[in-house]
Amino acid sequence: MLFDVDGRGTEMFPTVYALWKVPELLPAFLLKGGEVSRFVIGGADLMFPGISIPPEGLPSFLAGEPWAVKVPGNPAPIAVGATTMSSTEVLKAGLRGKALRIMHYYHDSLWDSVEGRFVPNAGFLEDVVVEDPVLSSVSQLTDTSGETSGNSLNDDHDGDTVEKGDQVGTSADDDVRVETSEEVTEDMGALKLSENVTTEEEPNDEKEQQTITSSEDVDALLDKCLLQALHTTVKDKDLPMPGSTLWSNNILPCRPPGTTLDIKKSSHKKLSKWLQSKSSAGLISVKEDKYKKEIMLLGVNRGHPDYMSFKPEKRVQETVNQKHDSSVGEASQAKVNLQFEVAEIYKPSTHVNPVFTSVGADSGKYYSASEASEIVFSYVEKENLVKPANKAMVVLDATLCDALFKGTIKKGSTYPTEIHKKDLGSAFLNRMQVHFRVARGNEVAVRKGTIKPVQIMTERRQGNKKVTRLSGLESFLMDAESLASELQKKFACSTSVAELPGKKGQHEVLVQGGVIDDLAKHLVDHYGVPKKYIEVLDKTKK
Repeated sequence: MLFDVDGRGTEMFPTVYALWKVPELLPAFLLKGGEVSRFVIGGADLMFPGISIPPEGLPSFLAGEPWAVKVPGNPAPIAVGATTMSSTEVLKAGLRGKALRIMHYYHDSLWDSVEGRFVPNAGFLEDVVVEDPVLSSVSQLTDTSGETSGNSLNDDHDGDTVEKGDQVGTSADDDVRVETSEEVTEDMGALKLSENVTTEEEPNDEKEQQTITSSEDVDALLDKCLLQALHTTVKDKDLPMPGSTLWSNNILPCRPPGTTLDIKKSSHKKLSKWLQSKSSAGLISVKEDKYKKEIMLLGVNRGHPDYMSFKPEKRVQETVNQKHDSSVGEASQAKVNLQFEVAEIYKPSTHVNPVFTSVGADSGKYYSASEASEIVFSYVEKENLVKPANKAMVVLDATLCDALFKGTIKKGSTYPTEIHKKDLGSAFLNRMQVHFRVARGNEVAVRKGTIKPVQIMTERRQGNKKVTRLSGLESFLMDAESLASELQKKFACSTSVAELPGKKGQHEVLVQGGVIDDLAKHLVDHYGVPKKYIEVLDKTKK
């Protein structure tokens, strides 16, 4: 019912079997059709262009979360995987890129390795182009709703059924116990892997998932979340804002912990109708974009009585330590404490210094991307540069035009006179000096440029022996000599350290043997280096 990706107990996923029993155990991406599903069950990762986006917009999620994959018209998932990026990053990328790193799918090696396979949902592969002998007789075990009838499980080919409480095996030593679907559902419901989990049992904890079904209650909760978002996360500089972004990035995160929020269960049924009702009430102003076919938030009436009378709640963001169970053990806690932190920061250049000076900001400091954007929008507000006829555009005065474009426009060409709000922040950042700040514990360093990943490469030497080379450690505050000594003991092999040719102060660790995968995992587990900052290349493979 469950499988462990790396054998360390840190990445547990329910199998396809578990999701057939409890289809709503994990949140799921719905495919656009069977044409996409054939690639997923062929082992391909899921891409965002193949996903059907609901009318209310993309739901909110973080990178690394477990999600399932479903086909239209069928509740039974066909695959399980982990998200590769957050919903915020997805929207910035224009709903493109890899959505899910598939860990397990119908008919893969894990599925084939299970003896006595059963298919509890007759309509499982309605839209999936796969032939399987098990499916030919599955209709005998299902009712009209596609769910397993009774308490029996099909033992694949011999047709035997096992009733609740019976033992299965070929000898007296077999202690294999077959649980019924009710028992499995009860156990799986206790996992609480996602906020969409629901069980038929009464919740024992106030923080357990609560589903609000009354349309009046849903309407009240929607209004509360909208006001919370308008007070805390929706800034005037971010407007106009697509309705889907407002919903996924601002409204959903404001719902009370342990509560689901479904626009379809409200009296409005659709996000656009709800936002238009709030616009009619004067709280916000919205307009439908005919080209994008999406509702847009244009403005917020911060003098509205509902806005003025609402008192936003102060919420403490959950930390990594709080998310971990108290039973993670000393090893996992040590990993958290050693977690490597990296952040991209920006330093004002001569191009943008006049903007910083104008708003009284320190041009000698380092700024995050959001802080730098705040500076340029403060300047726009101070100089009243928002175009009256189109509030989505910013008029460029001489100072701002020079800051953004001086030296980039070819001689004889005309300088732009205005810029869209959504492009202003990125254009301003492009004119600043990029740095990155790295930290581990009390050790902090700031370096110019973008961070370069750790590089791990395995190659063959004389005598057909493998050697693994590790470089780029200095960016991650790791000492080459200390690491070489540590790896010598861990992998029981000889190691050495050499200075990289032409790169003074940068070293390379050489490890005898092909330990490329184990070495990468060691850097993640014991040094907290994020996976995205590790590049691996195995030259020994053809």
